[in-house]
Amino acid sequence: MEGKQRLETLLSDNHAAYQVHHHPRAFTAQEMAAAEHVPGRTVGKTVIVAADGEPAMVVVPAPSTVDLDKVAAALNAGEARLAREEEFESLFPGCDTGAMPPFGNDTLYDVPVVVDRDLSEQPEVAFNACTHTDTIHLSYADFERLVKPAVADVSE
Repeated sequence: MEGKQRLETLLSDNHAAYQVHHHPRAFTAQEMAAAEHVPGRTVGKTVIVAADGEPAMVVVPAPSTVDLDKVAAALNAGEARLAREEEFESLFPGCDTGAMPPFGNDTLYDVPVVVDRDLSEQPEVAFNACTHTDTIHLSYADFERLVKPAVADVSE
């Protein structure tokens, strides 16, 4: 099943109210925010890191930068670094590289998820829906209910 379809099925099966938006191709979270006409602080940028060599998803607001020292602390890891594409692209079948939604833990992908505290304070969030042209809008409460992410200060 295609990644976007799996995501929509997960949301529907769990009674999460969501909207799918289609927009011009956007490769960065800030470009996606502009295409969607929403503030960047409400767009979740999914960054894949290697924490002690293991993959994890870190989700920060679009205009923010991941602080790897804070990520390591949040994941109780000795060190964290940005993962290389070849290290993680096979973990997200059906997704364009760099367009994976932050649905790790026990949802779509078996990868830990850490969300920046600033993003967790937004009533609604938007994120890639497995493509560079589709976006899911969802209440943060539903996202948290489904994903159960760790919440920490992980951005600069």
